[in-house]
Formats: sequence, C-alpha cells, structure tokens
Amino acid sequence: MKTEFVLIDFENTQPKDVTSLNGGRYKIKVFLGAQQARVPLSIARALQALGADAEYIQINGNGNNAVDFHIAYYIGRLAATTPDAQFHVISGDTGFDPLLKHLEERGISCRRLTSLAAVVSANGNGALKEDRVGAVIRDLQRRSGKPRTAKALRATIRTLFTNKLTEQAVDEVIQELLRRGVINVSESKVRYELPA
Repeated sequence: MKTEFVLIDFENTQPKDVTSLNGGRYKIKVFLGAQQARVPLSIARALQALGADAEYIQINGNGNNAVDFHIAYYIGRLAATTPDAQFHVISGDTGFDPLLKHLEERGISCRRLTSLAAVVSANGNGALKEDRVGAVIRDLQRRSGKPRTAKALRATIRTLFTNKLTEQAVDEVIQELLRRGVINVSESKVRYELPA
C-alpha cells in the first residue's frame, strides 16, 4: 500500500472531520499560519488519535503565500525520501495547481482537493469520477457559450447530472478539470483549454 501524504492548508481550509483518514494509509500534516494559535478541539482530538501519522507545522513568519511555500517545500522533501508516495493538498487556493501539474508531469502523484472527504472518495471511486469528468468535457466541447464563472460552471455540472451530484462530487469533477488543465480559474472567472 502506497503512503499517502495529506497536507492541509489550515490557513485556507479548515476541515470539520478528519476521522475518515484513520487506518494507517495516510500521513497528515496540518500547516498553520503564524497567527493561527488555535485548532478546534474536535480536529485536535482526531489528529491525536492518529499518533505519529499526524503532525502540526506552524509557520514562524508572515508574508504572502508563506504557508503555500512551506507546503511546497515539504512535498519536495517527502517526494525525495518516499518517491512512490501520493500527495493530496487540501486547499481552496488554485495557486498550487501549476506546481502540482509540474510535479505530476515528473511522475510525482499530486493533486489539490478542497475537502478531506474528497481524498477518500477519489481513492474509492476513480472510475466513476473519470466517467463524470469525461461527460463534463464532452458537454463543454459541444457548447458554443461556456460558463464564464466558477458558480456558473458548478450549476452547469449539476444540471448535466440532473442535480443528482453532491457538492463534494461537483468539487471532485472541478478539481480534476483543474488538474488536467482543461479549465483555469482566476478570481472566479473560468478559462477553458479543452482537448480537440
């Protein structure tokens, strides 16, 4: 079983529940900003139960993207010592995407997800997610007018699947579109680079 590192940008995303990551498969690192002195008790207890598989890393300095740079450093360090590991960055910050795409191209398995539940779901439902992503790409290729905002894209995906997808499933489809470079989101505006 491959080691999977879950690196949480706690400054950007505060997960409510980490119990889904029990079982020895995941090594969790929670990155806290310099001004973040508190972690919710429920998260602290759940991480404590993971023992050596969970670690807090508090950033000492302030600055734009300080947490992001630390996460990038740890991915590099861990990839060098555990070359077959998988990395899941939990963050809503799309600034990670170019780095993670670069690492993927070099054989390092990395992806950014917006929730911990998406880590477990992505591992268990790869074929299902692939079918959904393919359907969304085909739908976008057929459209002359594509959704221009992230909110409109989410609505388009929900409509395509007749409003039967959970918000988490919609997140997973969008994350995969970002990872593949099919879409780029900047300030809630969406640009497309659809395959021919």
